[in-house]
Amino acid sequence: MRTRRVSPFSALGRTLRSLSEPFTGSIERRLTRAGGNPVHAGWWLVIGVAVTGVLLLSLLEWLTRVAAEVFGAAAGGPRSLLRLGVALAYDILVVALLVRVIGSWLGMFRYSRWMRPAYALTDWLVGPISRVLPQMGMFDWSPLAAWLVLWVLRQLLFSVI
Repeated sequence: MRTRRVSPFSALGRTLRSLSEPFTGSIERRLTRAGGNPVHAGWWLVIGVAVTGVLLLSLLEWLTRVAAEVFGAAAGGPRSLLRLGVALAYDILVVALLVRVIGSWLGMFRYSRWMRPAYALTDWLVGPISRVLPQMGMFDWSPLAAWLVLWVLRQLLFSVI
């Protein structure tokens, strides 16, 4: 509508505006506070919807995979259930590491409501590694080292089970 390709007074224009206004209004306010141009709120809305769609599809794929593994493990006995438990714990810890890293890139603090679970799940591993492994400039390699430790531990447990 702002580019005048859709008339703001047509039925389509009013419908589009009424559907997108609750989202673009808050995005426009955030952009204005950050010193950006509120005209770009529509593009940020498109990017947000795309990222949310990818995350929801990934979550749905993960849930279907876990459901299939649970049914397979239930038929396989206690050893299969133990392997499933190790695999699920590994998946959850890796996702928590990813949330921790991406949250730090976006400037989210460790005590924010969304970051507390990720830090609670990973501090026992990342904390000691970050005390031993020095930072290289502005890069903190401790989450990557923690992921490597988790992967090695998972492989060792899978070879034993």
